[in-house]
Amino acid sequence: MDEIRWQERLLSLHDGTEIFALHGQHKHNEGWDRPTLVLLHEALGHIELWKDFPQLLADNTGLDLFVYERRGYGRSSPITLPRPDDYLEQEGRDWLKPVLDAAGLEQVVLVGHSDGGSIALIGAASLPERVVAVITEAAHIRIDPLTRAGIIEALELYNSTDLPNKLARYHGDRTDLLFRAWHETWLRERFQPLDLTGWLKEIHCPALIMQGEDDQYGERAQVDDIVSGIGEQATALFLPDCGHVPHLQAKAATLKSMSEFIESLGV
Repeated sequence: MDEIRWQERLLSLHDGTEIFALHGQHKHNEGWDRPTLVLLHEALGHIELWKDFPQLLADNTGLDLFVYERRGYGRSSPITLPRPDDYLEQEGRDWLKPVLDAAGLEQVVLVGHSDGGSIALIGAASLPERVVAVITEAAHIRIDPLTRAGIIEALELYNSTDLPNKLARYHGDRTDLLFRAWHETWLRERFQPLDLTGWLKEIHCPALIMQGEDDQYGERAQVDDIVSGIGEQATALFLPDCGHVPHLQAKAATLKSMSEFIESLGV
């Protein structure tokens, strides 16, 4: 298999928003109508926080891979606070299509982690003609007691440890804003009725719904209810000895499971 070539891209959307991305392409895919893997990061995510997983997944599957930073993150356009209560739905319903259009991507497999997983579900429901399959890690369709407790604990750590400095390595002067955008949104009272279950019945593509058995931000019922809401084309997978970040904490098992699932698509 040929080596993948990575290209930095700065996409300009219809309203002037700029989205920074990395696009990895295999020479052997030129001229072939194969889907592209699209990676969607977590609430405090950044392209670099995926570490070497994009490279490994592209190598293992032979598919091209596109990973981008949503508005407010990395080198993409900034956001302002307060973040809208329906920001997850906006990202999947309103913003994903313009990003794919600007990148020239037609058929895609969405791979989302945490917030990115929730956005991937909404994207699969909103773009059935373009989303060939969806894979989620630690996706949320509601706020459960573990979610709230995990965010409160993270806020305490942010205020009492060097966590801000660690995040600043990736987010720079946007660190405080992004952390506030996360915890203030998820903990405010009017956000608590979050319920994305209505989108699930609109997902008709194959789906792999993954979560670490020790995920500190979500109950197992999140996975069970996502799979139940999608139906028979969805598969649940719980990874042992793994918390909230399967692609790092259980890298080998996650890579194997995702690669086998993608191979089963016959693409």
